[in-house]
Amino acid sequence: MLSYKYYDSPEGHDIYKKAFVTSKYAALSGFGAATFDVLMYSHPKGIINTAGRYLWYLGPLVGMASAFSVTANVAQNIRGKNDKLNYFLGGVAAGSVYGAWQRSLTAGVPVAVVLGAIAVVKKTGIDEGWTFIPDIPQATKTIQSVRHDWTYSKDVEELKTWTTGSN
Repeated sequence: MLSYKYYDSPEGHDIYKKAFVTSKYAALSGFGAATFDVLMYSHPKGIINTAGRYLWYLGPLVGMASAFSVTANVAQNIRGKNDKLNYFLGGVAAGSVYGAWQRSLTAGVPVAVVLGAIAVVKKTGIDEGWTFIPDIPQATKTIQSVRHDWTYSKDVEELKTWTTGSN
């Protein structure tokens, strides 16, 4: 379950797994945001207040992620079409959770529209094979990689004029 990726199964299938995947990433993001808030901004006193600040961020972000996943996949199952409208509806559902979190219709409606538009761009990119985050080649992959010669050129023996010195 931890190695499952969102697009491992077709749209409308494995809804619980997809909700878990998006919630996992939202929890990681929320943990980072809550840590920043606790250390740099709110400075809560005590474990209860600190846990409350973490829940203030983690709960709505996980709710937004799962609302997107469930709404987009249920819309796929109900409508029977795999198109951009499903993702737009998922983004609107996530934006409505944000509006409820902030207790503001004025904040919720624009965020719902923006998240819906972002979801449509994501769906378009998936359908057309866009690369959003390219793979970056890394020099060291394993512990054995230190044995590889990563230099641009080999040593030229004629240029080695140094000596080890005398004792």
